[in-house]
Amino acid sequence: MNALAARRRHPAAITVLLLLGLILTGAAYSLLAPKQAQAALASEDQVAAGKSLFLANCASCHGLNAQGTLSGPSLIGVGAASVDFQVSTGRMPAAGTGVQVARGVAKFDEEATAAMAAYVASLGQGPAIPEEAVTSGQGADLARGGEIFRVNCAMCHNFAGAGGALTWGKYAPALKDVTGRQIYEAMVTGPANMPKFTDTNISPEDKNNVIGFLKAIETQPQQGGYHLGNLGPSSEGLFAWVFALGLLIGAAVWLGSKAA
Repeated sequence: MNALAARRRHPAAITVLLLLGLILTGAAYSLLAPKQAQAALASEDQVAAGKSLFLANCASCHGLNAQGTLSGPSLIGVGAASVDFQVSTGRMPAAGTGVQVARGVAKFDEEATAAMAAYVASLGQGPAIPEEAVTSGQGADLARGGEIFRVNCAMCHNFAGAGGALTWGKYAPALKDVTGRQIYEAMVTGPANMPKFTDTNISPEDKNNVIGFLKAIETQPQQGGYHLGNLGPSSEGLFAWVFALGLLIGAAVWLGSKAA
């Protein structure tokens, strides 16, 4: 009994216990790590190809090691989803710096984009490219998606996703002709002024509901006639003043000329 108590009081006992705790924690994490993170692992060849593309097209702004420069932010830890969104929408590589980089024509195909995304993902953990099951909008609850969109997104992107102006020359882009994957990636990465919506804020299922809602309003018929850009009272008021009031003035001038 005295010998056991003496071993417990040994100075190295605490160190041994800490090492055992670290080993057990690491083993548990490797077994219970999220499947999405494990699936995001890419081959060495793909990462190497992505690095070559990155050095040739992105390093001048983001640094040779993606650590960031005065011309571009660090990409360490942004994840593959951020790269896929920025490159597939033609925002990157950017032609120059400005208040906000506009959407353009994609300069790389899917294979090259995936390679660059894999390379950046290898530099630090971040959101992975989502699976099609949560980006297609199939089987979505449109009412639920519309409610989530109006509460979290409509104040910037407009009630119908037509976009809108923000401060200091920035703007929320229109969401028409945008793929479901790009919408999902924007939600989880938060480009420009957009906040990030993690799975805790909006679940993958509800993100799919939002995508389904946006795709539904994009294709639904306009029962009330021409939608005037879905910009609400601003465009409707402009139409009334320019065209309707113009017709009234023209009619008044015509009647006045007849009376004379």
